[in-house]
Amino acid sequence: MIVGMNPYLVLNGNGQQAVKFYEDVLGAKVESVQTFGDIPAHPDHPVPDEAKDRVLHAHLKIANADLMISDTFPGQPYDAGSHVNLSIGTNDPETTKVIFDKLSENGYVIMPLQETFWSPLYGQVKDQFDVSWQISTNIEQ
Repeated sequence: MIVGMNPYLVLNGNGQQAVKFYEDVLGAKVESVQTFGDIPAHPDHPVPDEAKDRVLHAHLKIANADLMISDTFPGQPYDAGSHVNLSIGTNDPETTKVIFDKLSENGYVIMPLQETFWSPLYGQVKDQFDVSWQISTNIEQ
């Protein structure tokens, strides 16, 4: 079952600045900020120095709403017209797969479903209406 859905802003290297801006302007409470430098080291995929301070994932609370922010990885294309995504969290991998597959129909996969260090199953897809989605299984620890 779906346990949450949030707007997700994808920025081009100014994520830290956006976090501070929304904290000040909207009175957002910064729940967490992870940078690409916080990613566990992987010898086959080292994080370049210029990416280490970029935002991998930030979670801001604004009243009773959640806003997520990340930066693109250096070298990835940045399309200013499509930097708002919707993020769906589920509580089981099967629901994640079903939603991902249905959103993929007549759309295309940006990042196939896979295990990440934060989720047992995560992927990105653009649906038939050109809306970008991030789907993640959130398992309570």
